[in-house]
Amino acid sequence: MIVRDYMTSDVVHVEIPGNRDDVLKILKRTGISGVPVIKNKKLVGIITRKDLLSKPEETQLGLLMTAKPVTIGPDMEMKEAARILVTKHIRRLPVVEDNHLVGLLSVADVIHALAQVKCREEIKEKYTSKSFALWEETPLPVVGRVMEISGVDAIPILDAENRLKGIISERDLIRNSNIEDSVGVSDFSNGTDDDEWTWESIRDNHTISFGISKVQLPNRPVKLAMVKSVVSVPPNAEVSECALKMRRSRVDQLPVVNGDKKLVAMLYDRELIRAFCNEDSE
Repeated sequence: MIVRDYMTSDVVHVEIPGNRDDVLKILKRTGISGVPVIKNKKLVGIITRKDLLSKPEETQLGLLMTAKPVTIGPDMEMKEAARILVTKHIRRLPVVEDNHLVGLLSVADVIHALAQVKCREEIKEKYTSKSFALWEETPLPVVGRVMEISGVDAIPILDAENRLKGIISERDLIRNSNIEDSVGVSDFSNGTDDDEWTWESIRDNHTISFGISKVQLPNRPVKLAMVKSVVSVPPNAEVSECALKMRRSRVDQLPVVNGDKKLVAMLYDRELIRAFCNEDSE
């Protein structure tokens, strides 16, 4: 199993010079989590959903992107590529051949491969993560901030009776975000008490206005933005079975529920692909 057989060949990308708003439109339209950045036909960086959400006022691609990303070749074995994704804590690897971008291998592509290897190991506590949940009335800006602080990509949502009602992910936040333009004012006054008509007063008491454009989350409850049709798995589900569910449902995570349908943990794709690194099945 090599990268060439699982990578995405038709790669959506942006070019420098470019605009942050164009990246946001691409992520909203396609649902993908990040795009390579090209300059003079060469790969120079990667911009992700997380970059847009963590730097809402930045508009320059060069300051938003992660420069000099880790790259791989198309003939690398999938196990080695999965190991790089796990050890580097990243979600995508640009595939480069002869200094040209020829593809992109994401965690979702590794999940696709994992679904085919028939790994019957149970997920239990080895691949699951302890999680937390938010109330369905939590405002979206608070959800975004909690997601940024915690470093998670998705959060389960509960109702007032502690029942699992949905999932909110970075993808959903981007889909519900918008660009807000405003005007900021900087006051360069030094606080002197000079007469207002003196040169010193004119020089030392002045303001500068400037435009601000930022990615903004609307102040509405998370229940209006979350995914309500939640696909879940039990703690004894098998690795490849979970990978197949992720691929078919096009999700990056699965809530783990017990026999009483209560949330007990979360299974993230980035954790599940660790099984592929040491998998010796067919």
